[in-house]
Amino acid sequence: MDNGLDSPGISLVDRAKAIILKPKDEWPKIEAEQKSTGDILRSYVLPLAAIGPVAALLGGQIFGYGGFGFSFPPSLISGISTALISYALGIVAIFVMAFIADWLAPKFDGQSNRANAFRLVAYSYTAAWLAGIFGLIPSLAFFGLLGLYSIYLLYTGAAPLMKVPQEKAVGYTGVTLLVAIVLAVIIAPVTGVIAGLFGATGGGMASRDSGSFDSGSISIPGIGTIDTGKIEEAAERAKKVQSGEIKAVPTETLKALLPDRIGPFERTGFSTQTFGKVGAGVEGTYKAAGATPDQKYQFDLRIRDMLALSGIAGIGAAMGIEQTSEDENGYKRIGTVDGQWREERWRNTSNSGTYATLVSDRFRVEASGRVPDMDVLKSAVAAIDEGDLEDLADD
Repeated sequence: MDNGLDSPGISLVDRAKAIILKPKDEWPKIEAEQKSTGDILRSYVLPLAAIGPVAALLGGQIFGYGGFGFSFPPSLISGISTALISYALGIVAIFVMAFIADWLAPKFDGQSNRANAFRLVAYSYTAAWLAGIFGLIPSLAFFGLLGLYSIYLLYTGAAPLMKVPQEKAVGYTGVTLLVAIVLAVIIAPVTGVIAGLFGATGGGMASRDSGSFDSGSISIPGIGTIDTGKIEEAAERAKKVQSGEIKAVPTETLKALLPDRIGPFERTGFSTQTFGKVGAGVEGTYKAAGATPDQKYQFDLRIRDMLALSGIAGIGAAMGIEQTSEDENGYKRIGTVDGQWREERWRNTSNSGTYATLVSDRFRVEASGRVPDMDVLKSAVAAIDEGDLEDLADD
């Protein structure tokens, strides 16, 4: 009887166990198999991708959600709807990431192969899917982080399936994940099936405005058009970051951009963060001088060098993605204003909010805290000279 997998006699459980325990031995076997994308989707992806949504649905109904001794179960209809949407988006993510993995492979001296790209992503996701079982008990959901082992699986499969040289596998894996994260944020509201991209169904989902992946754009119906040049620039930058040719801005340089005083607010402390080769950040704490005890107005001003995302951090802005919501408790506005990506959130009940902008498609400047009004946070962000950040981006 055909179990839907490629090697005679191998079961879904045996394949999952093998890819988790002995990935370096299993990837060459997978590369040699002949099953189609559709077969792998039906026999492997669909059942495993259901683990997380089903576990979360059952866990929510049995244990509820909450904290501090209080919990409540979501309505059954709400729980089922959330599970179905999560399941659908999970399948979408596989095809989007496989498309990315295939497109990026030649950029890292590998080979484009759509079937192998789908295999690479589908089997790499095994750890993340299995970790979804922890959603059955909400208090154990933290252990879902074990699913990060999927990153290692993607790394070990890059060479045998996409022919990426071993010395470039780290960069290839990193850029694939970064682009996938950005696109995941963009397509989150979309629940349509895009399996046609890789031929699992008869239709197609994406189109190219040019005859080559090397230039032009990728059009995704219902979402927008993605400039492939930005992704290619990010790939080139990632290789330079990995080699040390491009470095994150030193925290001391960023710290010097934080003013000692912003209006009636004085800087009372600061902290720095360095994220290896991929970025850095500084944060200053500002408190209002002379504020009464019941006011306690203060905010944090942050500058983050998102070096690893440079070149693709503004994809959402370029596509015109916007989100707005408002009620009696406050509002949220995310989108492009005068060509610049901005994020604005406000809570009336606590007089607190967040305001952030993106400078040079690399630096995120953000102010958040409890203040009299949003104008205070906007003034704090404006106190950081964008010209100085633009000069640092060009260095």
